[in-house]
Amino acid sequence: MMETTQNTVNIKTEALKNGLIWGVINIVIFLITWYLMPSLMSSYVYAGITILIGIALAVFFTIDMRKKVGGYWTFGQALWPIFVTFVLAMALVFVFNIVFGKYIDQSYPVKMKELVMTKSEATMKSFGLGDEETAKALAKTQENLDKQFTPSFGQAVMGFGISAIMYFIGAVIFALIFKKNDPNPFSDQKDEHFGTN
Repeated sequence: MMETTQNTVNIKTEALKNGLIWGVINIVIFLITWYLMPSLMSSYVYAGITILIGIALAVFFTIDMRKKVGGYWTFGQALWPIFVTFVLAMALVFVFNIVFGKYIDQSYPVKMKELVMTKSEATMKSFGLGDEETAKALAKTQENLDKQFTPSFGQAVMGFGISAIMYFIGAVIFALIFKKNDPNPFSDQKDEHFGTN
């Protein structure tokens, strides 16, 4: 049954399609939030919502791909389609954010740095840090923000590589969770041997 289904479904194409859809959804959420509620983007609420949406989409696409290959796949069969879906979605958003801040809306990186720095300073003061410790921590935060929102080419490549590794780890976890072995792996061979459908 799985062999027959795989002949009609190109799982590589499905993985690419799912990654594109997921990436576009993330970009749409980003644009809506940025133009309607920009202050929300530096909040834990926005981070939490995007994480929940991301997990929901990851589960949906993983189960959908498994269904399209016949309902069963091993860890090895599941890993690469899941990883391709994950990393393509991440890559689209990663590249879009850099292009958006550099060419489309140059106020984006400036505003985001201001929002994060203001929130970070308030958080540090609430923890009772002294002025010297706060200044050092804010300087480090500023450095990290520069790498995130206005990276050099080398920083962008390194950032993408680190993100890809993290998403690969996520794909491994999903492949382990959603692998499903066929309880009757020789059914196709039996059907072929006896000339049945």
